[in-house]
Amino acid sequence: MELTEIFGSNVFNDKVMKQRLPKEVYKALKKTIEQGTPLRPDVADVVANAMKDWAIEKGATHYTHWFQPLTGITAEKHDSFISPAPDGSVIMEFSGKQLVQGEPDASSFPSGGLRATFEARGYTAWDCTSPAFLKEDESGNVTLTIPTAFYSYRGEALDKKTPLLRSMRALSKQALRVLAALGNTTATRVTSTVGPEQEYFLVDKKFYTERLDLLLAGRTIFGAPAPKGQELEDQYFGAIKDRVSDYMHALDLELWKMGITSKTKHNEVAPAQFEMAPIFDTTNIATDHNQLVMETMQKVAVRNNLVCLLHEKPYAGINGSGKHNNWSLSTDDGVNLLEPGSTPSENVQFLLFLSAMVKAVDTHADILRATCATAGNDHRLGANEAPPAIVSIFMGEELTEILEKIAKGEKTSSRGEQFVSVGVDTLPMIPRDNTDRNRTSPFAFTGNKFEFRMVGSAQSIAGSNVTLNTIAAEALDEMATRLEKTKDKTAEAAAIIRDIWKKHNRVIFNGNNYSEEWLKEAENRGLPNIGNAVDALKAFVTEKSFKLFEKYDVLSRKELHSRYDIYVETYAKQINIEALVAIDMVRKQFLPAGLEYATFLADSIDDLKSVKGPAAIPEDILKKLGVILTSAYKNVGKLEAAVEKAQAISGTVKQAESYRDKVFTTMQALRVDIDSMEKLVPADTWPVPSYTDLLFKL
Repeated sequence: MELTEIFGSNVFNDKVMKQRLPKEVYKALKKTIEQGTPLRPDVADVVANAMKDWAIEKGATHYTHWFQPLTGITAEKHDSFISPAPDGSVIMEFSGKQLVQGEPDASSFPSGGLRATFEARGYTAWDCTSPAFLKEDESGNVTLTIPTAFYSYRGEALDKKTPLLRSMRALSKQALRVLAALGNTTATRVTSTVGPEQEYFLVDKKFYTERLDLLLAGRTIFGAPAPKGQELEDQYFGAIKDRVSDYMHALDLELWKMGITSKTKHNEVAPAQFEMAPIFDTTNIATDHNQLVMETMQKVAVRNNLVCLLHEKPYAGINGSGKHNNWSLSTDDGVNLLEPGSTPSENVQFLLFLSAMVKAVDTHADILRATCATAGNDHRLGANEAPPAIVSIFMGEELTEILEKIAKGEKTSSRGEQFVSVGVDTLPMIPRDNTDRNRTSPFAFTGNKFEFRMVGSAQSIAGSNVTLNTIAAEALDEMATRLEKTKDKTAEAAAIIRDIWKKHNRVIFNGNNYSEEWLKEAENRGLPNIGNAVDALKAFVTEKSFKLFEKYDVLSRKELHSRYDIYVETYAKQINIEALVAIDMVRKQFLPAGLEYATFLADSIDDLKSVKGPAAIPEDILKKLGVILTSAYKNVGKLEAAVEKAQAISGTVKQAESYRDKVFTTMQALRVDIDSMEKLVPADTWPVPSYTDLLFKL
């Protein structure tokens, strides 16, 4: 089967709907999808029946409402199509009501106080803007999968999709106001689009199963560095090993069948690290697809005797993994609102939307930072591989110069099309973009989009895009209000750009975000630098945050509090699990291994002395090992005490702070002991696979 036949073959997409739905039903459904009109029950019944027939023809026996609770992963409950017939047999049925609404038990999902534990009712509602699809497992079982929103009995959002859809609606409304004020009346909808690059590690399944920390915590809590790391820079974009290539090919096929545009694949910087990048799509569909990408990566890896690690920092000392969120704005008549064109200095529409993001990001940098705050991402943000915890914008020299000149009232001009020459006659002249690419910036303009690089590799992209959409809506709202009140739109547009630049240009930084100088300069500029998740998450529950999200009907005060409580509690739980794993490994594996080797050394010393051999070497090793064992024994005791104390704290925030300040720091001290011990104990007696095994035996 050719790729063109494979792609989207498991999706109830527009092509399938045209083929299987009556013309009037198709038009009614498209109107609901594109204009948000209510879906009529009779239309839902016809769509459900067609969807069922299509799915059954492809081998499906069950359907599921697929949703994204606040766990950060997806959830599904499967129901078969069968219904009893009067003669004792069964018939295959699927009604419009079953398509549109489900009722999973919501009691065991995190709610953050949105409801009492005994209030179990939750609803799933079909999101018809994201196509239904088929999921296949390794045995060939097929399930019709229906993307849905998940909300409580009283209508509060219990998921990540509902606020995302709300934010997209708010953004479209305000962007259309700006366009209308500028005289653009052809667009009827503005949509944020996203292309989320996904970084990940692969490890041999055999080694993975022998590491309790990887099994239960997703990262190596212990591990001495391998003799070689990434210092030769020979992994990045290097030749892909056959075993990895086979995995990537199998992954592509599974993703393509579900209509996911897996476009790019390559080796990343760290050993055993890789990246997959799709073509951009509407933010809602891109978010759904990214959840499927992560799930499929892990399933396909196991089929290939591998394990896919999505943790932001599975290994110390080498690069961790992020998720580059390439965000832009497009109209329904095909215009990218962040496309500069050949003369950006004359493109007022582009400059206004660009300025809106400058204002939005500077005003709400703390909330944007909070969307990336997790225990896993704390290991990554600020290291020399990822953006620091300071939110800034890379704009590039030409665009920065244009905005500066407008702010000063000076005449602006574009540099025109420029070309790159490398001094080789046989190589073509390459057009030069109006910006370079700054890989150290957390929010970089990259030609016709912004690349938000702080999102963690294991995270849903929903939260960051909810915030990007909402803060953009606020900035555009203020612009539209000013433009609507004046007759001279050009002069007012220039005034808006000038005012934004003067007030918010502190957030523009085109240099090296990894440098120590930038840390000092950012502090002088008054930019926030929030180094850990517990502190960063507080931005969700400020009056500024409440006002922002409530004004645009994206998240209520109660919903924001719920997310804050859930994310802080999740942080504490993750550190607690890591600490318990660390204690278990030290008590049951590392201390026994160290003691066994110490006993061997002591016996060797006695044997050498009896034959008057050189006992100084084993005596020196034994002395070093004894110091390490003593320290490790003390530190594991301290860790147990710190965990017990943290577990006894009742307040969610206080407990998380204890895990951050006491438990995690004690774990780090214990790691120093164990990693030092690993360097002394022979490899054949060390109880777990080493970093060399994990990173290079793939």
